[in-house]
Amino acid sequence: MNVDPSSLTLAGAALRLSAREFTASELLEACLRRIADTEPRLHAFLTVSEAEARRQAATADERFARGEALSALDGIPIALKDVFLTRGVRTTAASRILENFVPPYDGTAVARLRSRGAVLIGKTNCDEFAMGSSTENSAYGPSFNPWDWSRVPGGSSGGSAVAVAAGQCLAALGTDTGGSIRLPAAYCGIVGFKPTYGRVSRYGIVAYASSLDQVGPFTRDVRDAAILLEALAGHDPRDATSAPVETPGYESLLDRGLDAIRIGVPREYFHEGMQPEVESSVREAIALLESLGASVEIVSLPHAGYAIATYYLIATAEASSNLARYDGIRYGRRAGGAATLVDTYRQSRDQGFGPEVKRRILLGTYALSAGYYDAYYGKAQKARTLVRKDFEDALARCDLLVAPTAPTTAFHLGEKLEDPLSMYLSDVLTISVNLAGLPAVSVPCGVDACGLPIGLQLIGKPFGEATLLSAAYAYERSTHWHEGRPPAAPRSAA
Repeated sequence: MNVDPSSLTLAGAALRLSAREFTASELLEACLRRIADTEPRLHAFLTVSEAEARRQAATADERFARGEALSALDGIPIALKDVFLTRGVRTTAASRILENFVPPYDGTAVARLRSRGAVLIGKTNCDEFAMGSSTENSAYGPSFNPWDWSRVPGGSSGGSAVAVAAGQCLAALGTDTGGSIRLPAAYCGIVGFKPTYGRVSRYGIVAYASSLDQVGPFTRDVRDAAILLEALAGHDPRDATSAPVETPGYESLLDRGLDAIRIGVPREYFHEGMQPEVESSVREAIALLESLGASVEIVSLPHAGYAIATYYLIATAEASSNLARYDGIRYGRRAGGAATLVDTYRQSRDQGFGPEVKRRILLGTYALSAGYYDAYYGKAQKARTLVRKDFEDALARCDLLVAPTAPTTAFHLGEKLEDPLSMYLSDVLTISVNLAGLPAVSVPCGVDACGLPIGLQLIGKPFGEATLLSAAYAYERSTHWHEGRPPAAPRSAA
């Protein structure tokens, strides 16, 4: 049967699998064909697990034949950002230092997908150790935006966003430390969801900044995000930061609408230099939300201007600590010919880490060093408290906040590589959400004059994912932006 994965949602495919309109194996083969056709141009994947995925799909078909489907994810091809530990499948974090690392166990998020019958199709490209906003920092080369091959897909989870947007799989997982799910989702015209810090276990992901990292889904629509989040969420005793809170039935709560919902619009998130089409599309979206029953008011996040500096002190300090384990001794790349233990450390790390990772390790080590800790890291933690308090005050008056996901649409490859600060500013509207540990979602809300997608960001209260998803779903049902698909031959290919 001829199956077109680019036209399917996760929920739609699950219904058709249950009705036996096609098999899990046929769906997988359609995705593998799509990968073969598009991957040479897009470079979304670092590893495609064809043999293992075929075994998983065949096993799913046996369950369907017996009428024993495990869940709405059974038989669904899902990709994983290459920072998720996968038993028996290479995990590189897009770094040379982990080039040949094969984990002996699954991370919790991966194990939960397996337990629900998902078909894990492969590992996607990302910025090395999730450090970047464009997926250009991968040791294995960049991924390309399917809407325009001359542009970045966003980062750090760019490969996962590309894979979903291009129809190579039906959903994917990413991690979001400062916008690394929401930014690629906005640039690639799909849905990207960052849960509350602690909602989804971080056990078994390669750590970047442990107080900021969070696991979340990429999907084609909000319903699919709700289904996938419900599968991922829940307390995990192996993760000390996992919150012991109940997981609602997110999909069943999608239809609650916007009546009596209070929406805040942060004035600081509309600033000079924002691309005019982004601002106009987001303001149109806000007007639509109001017409659907929500009340809208302007709110203030007075310390938003400190978020970038605060983030790049805290994140780099935590990265410096987390990446100290890559020493060429226990696992990962080991430099040959080193004369001493110290030389082994130095040469292994020099050869294994790329320039951006080295930059952030140096920044973080400096911020944590004797004599500078209080001046930099200590002050950053105090500023983080102020950023969090701003959100608490705004969300005491409102149920959720609405803003652009990014100040511009996707920029050109290479445009910001020589200017790290300009690259860091790509995340100016997402970073503060991670500092506060809040849930947020990016949904498509328009396109610019070049046909590039624009993202609308909705930010919720702690563990308020259900309200966030229902609001995003109400908006999505009243628009057509989520139905857009990248052209077969993007403008840059002409």
